[in-house]
Amino acid sequence: MGAVLKIFSVILFSIAISSPVFGQGGTCSGMSLGQGASLNGFVPFPGSNLWNTDISTAPVDPNSSNYINFIGASVTLHPDFGAGTYHNQTLGIPYQIVAGTQAKVPILYGLYPDESDPGPMPIPSNALIEGYPKPGNGDRHVLVLEKDGCWLYELYKASLQKRSGNWQADSSTVWDMTINQQRPYTWTSADAAGLPVFVGLARYDEVAAGAINHALRFTIPNSQRAFVLPATHWASSNTDPNAPPMGLRLRLKASFDVSTFPADDQVILTALKKYGMILADNGSAIFISGVPDDRWNNTDLNLLKTITASSFEVVDTGTIYTPANVPTGPSPTISSITANPPNVAPGQMVTLSWSTSGQLYNIISPQVGPVRGTSIIITPGGTTTYTLYSTNQYGRTTASVTVTVQ
Repeated sequence: MGAVLKIFSVILFSIAISSPVFGQGGTCSGMSLGQGASLNGFVPFPGSNLWNTDISTAPVDPNSSNYINFIGASVTLHPDFGAGTYHNQTLGIPYQIVAGTQAKVPILYGLYPDESDPGPMPIPSNALIEGYPKPGNGDRHVLVLEKDGCWLYELYKASLQKRSGNWQADSSTVWDMTINQQRPYTWTSADAAGLPVFVGLARYDEVAAGAINHALRFTIPNSQRAFVLPATHWASSNTDPNAPPMGLRLRLKASFDVSTFPADDQVILTALKKYGMILADNGSAIFISGVPDDRWNNTDLNLLKTITASSFEVVDTGTIYTPANVPTGPSPTISSITANPPNVAPGQMVTLSWSTSGQLYNIISPQVGPVRGTSIIITPGGTTTYTLYSTNQYGRTTASVTVTVQ
């Protein structure tokens, strides 16, 4: 990193962390550190979040049968995760949990810079890439949970630039795990549907604990040019109303008998009855996502492949948005961003302060990252222009201030 940023942890905690870091179970700070580490009961986002909502008694969508027939009633469920490797690639999407002291690095962007959240992000140089140890040319997701600030960082098509130590990605997203955050309408994320990837993964630590307390992520080959919340983005030109929109939620029918399945499968199937699974990307037919873990029993997981799409129904989760009815509204307002003092000697501290309204989350780039509250104390390593990116469901507003180091 060209300039050194010193953020004083006590000041940062008291000024910038204004939201409680609790999910619907456990605490964000209570997560363990490391690659594939246990969340120890923490569930990202509030219990009211659509990912965490019990939909076991929600009404069936009037178009459910047509959606299922479009997918293929005889198509079988497929767990897209497990133990071991296939063609030198692990099975599933990995993640890592880091502390707030993890160094933040810049992110270089490829295809979708305008819909990406800017860096820096605390991505370790040894972060696991989807498909490791030989990631190949797939989606190459990188997922990092930062436990002290309670932020989730996600990259799509990620690769490490070994010479600079920076990460490159086609898109990136920062998620505040303490609130019901969404992307701006029609924006993508590290997932095609504009959704967080991590929260839709089946994890072994959850199954071992006896319950998955959130919806799962799944894919189908062809979707509609439409989305339903929590999705915010379509990835298709197909206008057939019977094609599933992104965000479509399937629920395993209450009448489906799970008692003949092994205990670990029963945990997954129970979650599919209570929380369902949310369409997140175009891919193979009803492939559900999870984390690679050598503790998975692949023989048990393969029994899930006996379940067909006809055993599911589509839950009515609200308005389907197409190009004709996408919600519009005002982007956030940035009333001010200031630096005090604006001119400093090398090593001198500066307070960045800002005033915003209507935002879901704020990011300051370069060097700082996502912030809560209204100010932060930094020590610039050189003359730097800091840009505040303020984002809500309707768009993004930016404003900048320059600190001159003399």
